[in-house]
Amino acid sequence: MSTEPSAGAWGAKAQTAEAGGADKPKFRLELNSAPSGVWWMPIVSVGLALVFCGLFIALNGMNPIAVYLKMLQGAFGSSYGISETMVKAIPLLLCGLGVSFAYRISIWNIGAEGQLIAGAISATAVTIYWPELGGLWAIPVMMIAGMAGGALWGLLTALPRTLFRVNELITSLMLNYVAILLLNFFVFGPWKDPKGMNFPGTAEFPPAQQLLTLGGSRLHLGLVYGLVAVILYAVWMNYTRWGYELRLLGANPAAAKYAGIAVNRHIIVVMLISGGLAGLAGMSEVSGVTHRLMYGLSPGYGYTAIIVAWLAKLNPAGLLVSSVLFGALIVGGYSVQTIGLPSSMSLMLQGAILFFLIAGDHFGKYRLRRSRSDKA
Repeated sequence: MSTEPSAGAWGAKAQTAEAGGADKPKFRLELNSAPSGVWWMPIVSVGLALVFCGLFIALNGMNPIAVYLKMLQGAFGSSYGISETMVKAIPLLLCGLGVSFAYRISIWNIGAEGQLIAGAISATAVTIYWPELGGLWAIPVMMIAGMAGGALWGLLTALPRTLFRVNELITSLMLNYVAILLLNFFVFGPWKDPKGMNFPGTAEFPPAQQLLTLGGSRLHLGLVYGLVAVILYAVWMNYTRWGYELRLLGANPAAAKYAGIAVNRHIIVVMLISGGLAGLAGMSEVSGVTHRLMYGLSPGYGYTAIIVAWLAKLNPAGLLVSSVLFGALIVGGYSVQTIGLPSSMSLMLQGAILFFLIAGDHFGKYRLRRSRSDKA
């Protein structure tokens, strides 16, 4: 008897193989050669962060919706809450603008925290060594000093990058700790208020060296600085040749260099501006809020500003919205203490938003396409 399969058997196997081939996936994931962000991705990221953190709140035996409503009420439910939200939004906006300038040319400036503190120290130096300065000159001189201090701290990141190709992530991060230690040296040492007993801080600034407040609240003139800076940022980036060169440099450094753009010079100038804006935030904080240089001046505004800039996709209007959102998270975090949750609840939300933003940007680099076998 023949053991070879018949023609019918071969045909049946062929049909089975074809049927098996039909089981191949209809879609495949491939790298997008021209990835582009979508406007709704930040909104989805915030929504997913709320859901994610809501699960932990529920596991703690509390109603997530009630907790979020309590945070919303604390941030926007009263004139005091609104003013405090805006007070927190001012340094976030100015530092976020500085970070955005650097990101425009693909410079990862994560040193806004140190630049803010350097600006605060420089502005305070005016009150320490020139206490009699008043009139119309006091605030402008403090502004210049604060921006110069922040710009210097930015320059300390730019020079190693341009001269020795040192990664700016490392230098900008390390300089944050240097600035914090420098602040501690002054407030515990030569600038400590002798009348402050054990309080680590300088003497209170003279009234002429304090920023004007609005409507009897703590909301100060720094808000105007932030709004003006946003307008200038939008005009420079979208309507000037310099802004075009920055966008080109960020999109394709090789093409920008081939076009004759001085890459190193742009890096230095951008880091000076980036640090200067963060330094202005530091000046606004000591002159408009604390009225003295003090230990623990910043609760991490410079770090949070990184998320603010990323959430806004470097867009001027988006920076306004995201800075107010994160200001509300900080203020809302204080209000949940009354229902038994720690104020660090806002930090968990910030971290979750950053996580989903990064995930969204990563998956945005890919696209789903139909397999060729499914195209007829």
